[in-house]
Amino acid sequence: MDPSTLLSVRNLHTWYELRQRAFGRAGYVRAVDGVTFDLAAGETIAVVGESGCGKSSLAKTILGLYRPRQGEIVFQGQPIHAANAATLRWYRRQVGFVQQDPYGALPPFMNVHRILAEPLIIHGIRKTQREERIREVLEEVKLVPMADFMTKYPHMLSGGQQQRVVIARAILLQPKLIVADEPVSMLDASVRVEILELLRNLQSAHRLAVIYITHDLSAVRHFSERIFVMYGGKIVEKGRVADLLRNPLHPYTRALLRAIPDADAANAETDRDVPPGEPPSLLHPPPGCRFHPRCPLVTPGLCDTQEPPEFEPEPLHLTLCWLYKDAKS
Repeated sequence: MDPSTLLSVRNLHTWYELRQRAFGRAGYVRAVDGVTFDLAAGETIAVVGESGCGKSSLAKTILGLYRPRQGEIVFQGQPIHAANAATLRWYRRQVGFVQQDPYGALPPFMNVHRILAEPLIIHGIRKTQREERIREVLEEVKLVPMADFMTKYPHMLSGGQQQRVVIARAILLQPKLIVADEPVSMLDASVRVEILELLRNLQSAHRLAVIYITHDLSAVRHFSERIFVMYGGKIVEKGRVADLLRNPLHPYTRALLRAIPDADAANAETDRDVPPGEPPSLLHPPPGCRFHPRCPLVTPGLCDTQEPPEFEPEPLHLTLCWLYKDAKS
């Protein structure tokens, strides 16, 4: 393993069993189905895809909230996928989580001070150190003057302020990795840029690795080093931001880029070329390439029967697509 690698994910599968009534088994939802990547210390990657593609399941499996059915998660050389309670306790101190819904993520019966004190108490931090650390993080997330926020409850805060508290809690234990699951999707447009800038500044100041989950490719242009495009439980394309935006390889990535709205007055009247049909069922995924039922470039007899391996048409730019079968895999 490269010594700069913080997190290594290998052939990760997270499946959910569906039961039919009391005793029957309906099958498995293949939310994450063979995902592999490495994340370096201090690096930011964005995982992009439409709703139901498996992004959040991937995030929660990496966080240790879900146990994978198959595959490996290794953090700083420590296996996490089958870790015991002591290793999981250590790991959860190394990884912070920023949820999508800030109000739902904060206990309504605790004030801001108690919300931030709770993780420190759980991890045995002394009271004097707790108070100092709480003040440090409130200043870092720009919730000042601190005295005005310490005694407030979540319902007394705006959406942007609530998300700042969530971020403060995520960085409280000085983690090395932050997983942010759609952290601005429920905020007003005027607040989204502020929260993204805050995350970016914290990432830079503390050399945090960040996994940023989103459905919006336009939000990651200036935030990530690499983009992973997810579809049907698989990462169908991954590459450096500039390479992927300049030359999207997978037909699904091209469709996502075409769907980004233009900032002009005629935008509302613009017809967008989107692929027909619906995302695949993760309970009964189609054979072959999972995008083939919607793909305008499908090759019958190949795309609909054989699952593509990972090809590398450009250096460090990889895709699961038979269009590149002559490229190095």
